[in-house]
Amino acid sequence: MILGINSYIVTNGNGQEAVKFYESALDAKVLSVQTFGDMPEDPNYPTPAEAKDRILHAHLKVGNNDLMISDTFPGQPFAIGDQVTIAVSVSTPEKSKDVFEQLSVGGQVIMELQPTFWSPLYGQVKDQFGVTWQVSTIAQEENQKG
Repeated sequence: MILGINSYIVTNGNGQEAVKFYESALDAKVLSVQTFGDMPEDPNYPTPAEAKDRILHAHLKVGNNDLMISDTFPGQPFAIGDQVTIAVSVSTPEKSKDVFEQLSVGGQVIMELQPTFWSPLYGQVKDQFGVTWQVSTIAQEENQKG
């Protein structure tokens, strides 16, 4: 089951500034901010110093709507036109695989579906219309919170 979709703004290292800007401009309530420095350390892939303060994920509430913000990781490409993506939250890994597969038809996989520390399955795909989707399976305990 699809649980919802949200606008997701991708910035190029100025995510902290974007959070403050949208908080003020849109009267947004900042629900959470995680930086790349907050990620669990992986000795095989250490987080470079220049990434530590970049936004991994910020969640803002604008009225009844959710707005997400993330920086690119240093060295990742950033193209004008790719600043806004759509995040789709899915209830099960099976449904995530189905949604991801369907969105991939005629499109381009950016990041294969894979387990992450925040999601049992997460991936990114640009569909046949050039829209980038972030497909995220919501952990079972989060589904039950409702």
